[in-house]
Amino acid sequence: MLFADITLIDEQMQVREHMYLGTDGDRIAYLSAVPPADPAAYGETYHDCRNKLLIPGFFNAHSHAAMHLLRGYGENLTLHDWLNQRIFPFEAHLTADDIYWATQMGAAEMLRFGIVGTTDMYSEGEAMGWAFADSGLKANLSVGTTCFDDRSFPQMPQYQETLKLKELFHGYDNGRLKVDFSLHAEYTSSEKIACGIAAAAAEAGLGMHCHVSETASEVAGCRERHQGKSPVRYLADAGLFDVPATAAHCVHLDDDDIAILAEKKVNVASCPKSNMKLASGFCPIAKLLSAGINVALGTDSVASNNNLNMLEEIKTFALIHKGVSGDPTCITPAEALYAATRAGALAQGREDCGYLKEGYKADITMLDLDAPYLRPVHNQLNNLVYAACGSDVVMTMVDGRVLYDHGSFPHLDIEKLLYETEHSCQRILRELQSVQS
Repeated sequence: MLFADITLIDEQMQVREHMYLGTDGDRIAYLSAVPPADPAAYGETYHDCRNKLLIPGFFNAHSHAAMHLLRGYGENLTLHDWLNQRIFPFEAHLTADDIYWATQMGAAEMLRFGIVGTTDMYSEGEAMGWAFADSGLKANLSVGTTCFDDRSFPQMPQYQETLKLKELFHGYDNGRLKVDFSLHAEYTSSEKIACGIAAAAAEAGLGMHCHVSETASEVAGCRERHQGKSPVRYLADAGLFDVPATAAHCVHLDDDDIAILAEKKVNVASCPKSNMKLASGFCPIAKLLSAGINVALGTDSVASNNNLNMLEEIKTFALIHKGVSGDPTCITPAEALYAATRAGALAQGREDCGYLKEGYKADITMLDLDAPYLRPVHNQLNNLVYAACGSDVVMTMVDGRVLYDHGSFPHLDIEKLLYETEHSCQRILRELQSVQS
């Protein structure tokens, strides 16, 4: 496809007008201020580029897509009560089919909001994998491991399950899908499990995904359980960060934690809306960036957000750190967009993604700028970060394939997804009511 005479944001996060971008297969093959000599070489030409903006597609650095079924189910609770009173009881009734349909619905919502890839942690990994495979979305998927007894990790079902997922999905569709190991968190497992899963990831050559230092009580509990160690120090000593790792949340960190994350080159997935909703606090972004840590943006699940609208996440990210720090220069629009695009791609180990650049994967989001709240245009990047809405996304392309286009999903049957997910939700609610009565 050739986008002719369009405005775009380049790899320096600079706005460039009257540009030509052509895709060939899954790559961006042409990017220039002058038209290509042979426009037909790029297939169909997208002519309706007036008041349109092309940006690199968003990468969601931390999600639980299948929690689509729990949107609005647990509200106004602490993280502990939210998990134990609402989330865990509901999840105990999920089947593989429930997770397949809900994951696809989560993927559809991400595509609607311009997200081209996600780092997802949940259960029933094969159902997750086929859902992401069928959706067209990029995904680094993992099965969250929790353990409250004395088993070793090789004795856990997640060990063999993840190895099977590696065979099925790691590198699937020219690398569109990847598989990670996942420890849910320090507080939902033993030291034996943490060390075992770290060793398994290193042996298998896979990455790691883990919730880290999300709440003050989590950090205090970890120090009490592990001779004064913070979650970051504890997980580092267990070896979790000796492989490419994404640490979600990282709200309550001290300077030693930040030094460890920098030394181990851990990717931090900041989830500002979820952290505010659960009153967890604010990730120390300025300190992380100063330490050279790759900070990406995640939505978390719709059970704690309550949507996957990445433009909302970007604006929240850009604003709250100004307010918390008292520094209005903290987090520029360019830094916010980088966190939602290139930083997320790097966190997934996708070096050839996250920029509009020749030779890179054709992961592209298009926005319609023809709205009164996007006028006047003193700076298009400022308008994108501070004024644009998720509804302004009109097209999402992944690996050169248009997966969302002006309200339609060419590769997904949305009516079926709505039916199946509603059926799953109502069945689980009936089962919960039966148990409670």
